[in-house]
Amino acid sequence: MPSLALVTHGAVAVLAAALVWGYTDARHAAAIGEIRVAQADAQLATATTARAKQRAITDKYLGALNAARDREALLRVELDQLRYVSDGLRDQAADAGRRLASAPPAAILEYATAVNAIYDDCRAAYEGMAAKATGHAADVRTHRDAWPVSP
Repeated sequence: MPSLALVTHGAVAVLAAALVWGYTDARHAAAIGEIRVAQADAQLATATTARAKQRAITDKYLGALNAARDREALLRVELDQLRYVSDGLRDQAADAGRRLASAPPAAILEYATAVNAIYDDCRAAYEGMAAKATGHAADVRTHRDAWPVSP
């Protein structure tokens, strides 16, 4: 039979080993907890940054979309005004054609001179518009060619 001292020392050794085991386990659990907290903080920071970038992109897109809608509405108003003016000019031209049928030669010559001046103004305006359109087309092509493309 083992002696009482041996049993007591063995029990104390087992108890000490269990306490050391428990303390080490608690220390490792705390370290793992700190690592998990650090990971969660890093993930939260990454997610927050990604959301901020996404929000900035969305805001920019919505701003551009709203600006395009505003431009489109303005263009519709301008087109309606242009149609109104065009209809008025069409009526005036038809009336002038009826009056020219019975007009004296001097009035016809004056009318032809005025129409020629208007034609020259329209031609010059068309040339300017064509030059601007060509410049816009070149800008669009440059923009499209320079736009980054994901592989």
